[in-house]
Amino acid sequence: MNPAKKTGINLEKGSKISLVKENRKLEQVCIGLDWGAIKKKTLGLFTVETAVDLDASVAMFDENSKKVDVVFFNRLVSADGSVRHSGDDRKGDSVADNLDNEIVYVNLLKVHPKIVNIVFFLNSYKGQDFQSIPYSKIRIFEGNHREVVSVFATFNLSAETAFTGKIGMIMGKLVRTKDSWDFQTIGEPTTSKDINETIEEIKIKYL
Repeated sequence: MNPAKKTGINLEKGSKISLVKENRKLEQVCIGLDWGAIKKKTLGLFTVETAVDLDASVAMFDENSKKVDVVFFNRLVSADGSVRHSGDDRKGDSVADNLDNEIVYVNLLKVHPKIVNIVFFLNSYKGQDFQSIPYSKIRIFEGNHREVVSVFATFNLSAETAFTGKIGMIMGKLVRTKDSWDFQTIGEPTTSKDINETIEEIKIKYL
């Protein structure tokens, strides 16, 4: 379903990019998410694969940090029609295939004027430890699920010591500027167990 990956700027935690390309404000961007299934060897002979069900969600906030809308696997389109979710992937990749497991589409022109922060986050539906997941990555690109026009940046959220025992992750956020939007990486683990808990943590720490 999804187009092959193309490379972009490799972002680090806390970095920021402007969504302006060649003096042109982008009208639509996509956030692609890619992760692998867990593989473990048993008795040194066989490899057992365990599906990884990560849930990508999007929370939209106004200037007072009030939650205005949420898009997730059970609500795939925002009220203003600006954010669309491709749907739930419940397995992860058996082999690294350079394809996005889930994509969030954002039409920046449709975002309601009162929205100033759009935050992207992951929750492990089965409570699987992020440190055990072989890789998890995001990329910000211009295009759609059939064609990647250009990749602005990639952000590797691969397993780190900091993710041991954590089952959620705040990935990054779109921030409205005077003339356009910026994307700011966060890449921080969270112990929040579900979407509502994660949103409360976002309001306290990341807005």
